[in-house]
Amino acid sequence: SDAEHYAAERAREQREVIDMPEEEQREVALVFESYGLNEAATAPIIAALSARPEAWVDFMMRFELGLDEPDASRAWKSALTIALAYVAGGMIPLSPYFLVRQASQALLISIALTVVSLAVFGYAKGSATGVPAWRSAAQTTLIGSAAAGAAFLLAKAIT
Repeated sequence: SDAEHYAAERAREQREVIDMPEEEQREVALVFESYGLNEAATAPIIAALSARPEAWVDFMMRFELGLDEPDASRAWKSALTIALAYVAGGMIPLSPYFLVRQASQALLISIALTVVSLAVFGYAKGSATGVPAWRSAAQTTLIGSAAAGAAFLLAKAIT
């Protein structure tokens, strides 16, 4: 979807550069004004970009829209990473059901494992991102537990 979004925005910018060049030039000026450049400083830049439509579109994509062209190989890597994480994460709450005969006992173990795993993941996430680790652990545990509880109650209501 990133690639589709980028392609659609690029096509729109290409049309605008052709169909409404004055408006696009004003948008370029606004970008440079946000960096403190005045009209006299931006005029030669706007003229140079106007003479090179593809460079102009590249500029608008990057500086007006904040979009960089997505790496095509990233989609497969991202999909594989998400799939593996989903399987690995799903095994945590499911594993007690493979190891314990009584479903009620497996449920309690599953809840405990899930809560501990959420806390560990939250702590690691906080440590890696610079957020206070204990706060991240508590936040991840609370939100993850609420989501897991809601999923459990929804499944129970359906069955």
